[in-house]
Amino acid sequence: MTAIKHALQRDIFTPNDERLLSIVNVCKAGKKKKNCFLCATVTTERPVQVKVVKVKKSDKGDFYKRQMAWELRDLTEVDAKDANKENPEFDLHFEKVYRWLASSTAEKNSFISCIWKLNQRYLRKKVEFVNVSAQLLEESVPSSESQSVAGGDEDALDDYQELNTREEQDIEGMMEVCEYAISNAEAFAEKLSKELQVLDGANIQSIMASEKQVSMLMDLLDEALREVDTIEGKLSSYEEMLQSVKEQMDQISQSNRLIQISNSNNGKLLDEIQFLVNHMDLSRGHIRALQEGDLSSPKGIEACINASEALLQCMNVALRPGHDKLAAVKQQQMLFSELRDNFARRLTNHLNNVFVHQFNHFSHFKMTIPQFYRSSCLSLPGHDQSSTLTQHTPDLALPKHSPLHRDLLRYAKLMEWLKNTQREKYDGLSRTYVDYMSRLYEREIKDFFEGAKIKMAGTTKEAKGKFATLPRKESALKQELLFFPTHGVASLHGSSGKLTGSTSSLNKLAVQSSSSRRSQSSSLLDMGNMSASDLDVADRTKFDKIFEQVLSELEPLCLAEQDFIIKFFKLQQQVPLAQAEVDDTDGSASSRASANEHRHSISSERDMVRLMMNKIFQSIETELNSLIALGDKMDSFHSLYMLVKMSHHVWTAENVDPASYLSTTLGNVLVTVKRNFDKCIQLQIRQMEEVKISKKSKVGILPFVTGFEEFAELAETIFRNAERRGDLDKAYSKLIRAVFLNVEKVANESQKTPRDVVMMENFHHIFSTLSRLKISCLESERREAKHKYTEHLQSYVITSLGQPLEKLNHFFEGVEGRVAQGVREEEVSYQLAFSKQELRKVIKEYPGKEVKKGLDNLYKKVDKHLCEEESLLQVVWHSMQDEFIRQYKHFEGLIGRCYPGSGITMDFTIQDMLEYFSSIAQSH
Repeated sequence: MTAIKHALQRDIFTPNDERLLSIVNVCKAGKKKKNCFLCATVTTERPVQVKVVKVKKSDKGDFYKRQMAWELRDLTEVDAKDANKENPEFDLHFEKVYRWLASSTAEKNSFISCIWKLNQRYLRKKVEFVNVSAQLLEESVPSSESQSVAGGDEDALDDYQELNTREEQDIEGMMEVCEYAISNAEAFAEKLSKELQVLDGANIQSIMASEKQVSMLMDLLDEALREVDTIEGKLSSYEEMLQSVKEQMDQISQSNRLIQISNSNNGKLLDEIQFLVNHMDLSRGHIRALQEGDLSSPKGIEACINASEALLQCMNVALRPGHDKLAAVKQQQMLFSELRDNFARRLTNHLNNVFVHQFNHFSHFKMTIPQFYRSSCLSLPGHDQSSTLTQHTPDLALPKHSPLHRDLLRYAKLMEWLKNTQREKYDGLSRTYVDYMSRLYEREIKDFFEGAKIKMAGTTKEAKGKFATLPRKESALKQELLFFPTHGVASLHGSSGKLTGSTSSLNKLAVQSSSSRRSQSSSLLDMGNMSASDLDVADRTKFDKIFEQVLSELEPLCLAEQDFIIKFFKLQQQVPLAQAEVDDTDGSASSRASANEHRHSISSERDMVRLMMNKIFQSIETELNSLIALGDKMDSFHSLYMLVKMSHHVWTAENVDPASYLSTTLGNVLVTVKRNFDKCIQLQIRQMEEVKISKKSKVGILPFVTGFEEFAELAETIFRNAERRGDLDKAYSKLIRAVFLNVEKVANESQKTPRDVVMMENFHHIFSTLSRLKISCLESERREAKHKYTEHLQSYVITSLGQPLEKLNHFFEGVEGRVAQGVREEEVSYQLAFSKQELRKVIKEYPGKEVKKGLDNLYKKVDKHLCEEESLLQVVWHSMQDEFIRQYKHFEGLIGRCYPGSGITMDFTIQDMLEYFSSIAQSH
């Protein structure tokens, strides 16, 4: 680098009267490396100019050329990138930022230090140095990097220092004494030289005068050296004396170190022994409890719990390296394993016995509802069976197992211990519990549902005492299986053949109930043909109460059993809050793996709860579907009650626990109920489409129109504040569309009753029904029904009024036709067919008596067309009156315009017409 500096100084800067102070080999940062040199220079002439010059080697490589130069005063910032680490990059901020990469960090630091010193010396505007070490800014530029090469001088940059104020004053005073100092520099220099010689001589004389003092100083130094030698001799003797003491002290130190090591080892050994004693010692009381503890008494159970927890702690202690090789530790571990296995075996046997005992206790001497019914029938011969069922059947209720749960929950902590230590025995106990409880619940649930079916079958006609009047058909006996599943029939038949008579009577009751309910199937068409008393709303209400009672009994039963299973078998259902927070905050791989394992454990335990509940209550869904099928066969409208009740219980169960067995099961059954509801709606629509109207009698209000009214009244009562209101609104839309279409279909096919009458009466009934019930989703259909009613009323009135004044109507229709063809109104009378004479002839044919007679006949005809249920006769008659008056005024207007001045008038007035209409209406 020194050779390059000499070459640059010689070839580039000396010709320009500049001195090179520092140089750095650089290339542009981030680009292809094209090396160049940045040079810090100053001019040799005043005023001094400081520059940063970029020098680049020529393409041929023979010489260097000056490429770019910047004034140091234009430099605003020097960024060294990092003040603590070595980094060859740096930035120079001129009019833009130049990013450089030095060949070495030392060159960069030397160059920045030179820039800092030049800035301090020559510039008033200080440059900002960023990310530059403060130590670097205070250091001088190394002599090897900062020497000048101009004119062969090797003066360093530090040799050029400014004079201080005192030096400037001395030089100025000396130059003032010599007036010719500026004009004759040689004389001034000679004078200074002479004065310097005088001063040197004075200094030599002063030194020679002080020779005596120097001699005395030398003597003192010699004496001091002698004293030093004496002290060194004494120190040597002391050192020899202490050498033996040192050897003794070393031996004592070595002995002390060995003692400390021994004490440390003894302390560590004591800690290990204390650790093993504290963590692997099981008290005799705990051992006795594990071996002989009474598992049937509360105190014994508590002692076993404490002992099992202590044993688990001893077995799970984290042994330190090497502990497992100790014979005592191995012996203790064998003891723990033996105690664990023996206690687990004893606990498993005891809990198995508890399960069996509790199962037998709950199963012993239980009288099912069908058995109770049979005993009641046998004890009361000759009595009406429906009365017996109503008076003697106990309330529907499922047995409560809270005593069983309370007794077993005492062993919950022992079950948790068994789960953590002997998983196989834990799983075996869980299977045993599920096996016993599934059999117990299966019998209880079947008896419960059979009782519910008997009560439902008794709701049909028992209160009215009509069973004896219903026909009994042999083929109807086959329908019993639809009402009572196979298991129900088996329980009804009993184990003895002597019960055949009573069983047959019960079967007869069930079949007659089903036959009566099927005979009054609640389709819209059948309901339309029944009286209000035959609808038997009380039966439906009673069915609703029975169905609600069934669901209300099942809900706490399932929730209590699931809660017990979770507590007794220690099965987690959700992630603890603290664990969830740890999972969210800790992002390490080990914590994530632990969190995933924890979630997997929770998921598997949820599956275990669901599996156990499915096995224990495997008959609930089947029994519910069977009960729903029975209710649907008895009365298809029962699906409305069941949809509302089932939806409410599903919603309640989901709020308690969306993943519970009860929520899942009820949700599955709800699908069946919704399917039955949809079938009910489709059945009503199909029956509308298949309706047949007698050709010999007038139509009146169609049965499915009144059926829709009764359906809507019932549905609005049932679905008040229900969660599944949307299903009913969809059903309304389907039904009302079907009603509209089939009303028009019947009206088109009607032969006895005019089409307009059928449409008018039925749509008036539909409009009245929708206005009364105020069903928001059918508001547009209500307006449509009103429009159709009004439209067909007007059409019927106009059509009917054309008959009493038929010739007069035809005459004036011809007049209007001529006017429409372009004949002027006042010229119509010149038409031969519509002359004044012809008009008078037609008017004479309709005197007041004939008009009244024609209206009387029209009233009778309208009365025959209209039905009594809708009471539209007076409405139609009043509309005919208004229409007749409108026609009368229209005819008078035509006479006035087409036959002006003729004096032709009708033989009756408007007042006469009003009297005709009023008298005819009163006479009938």
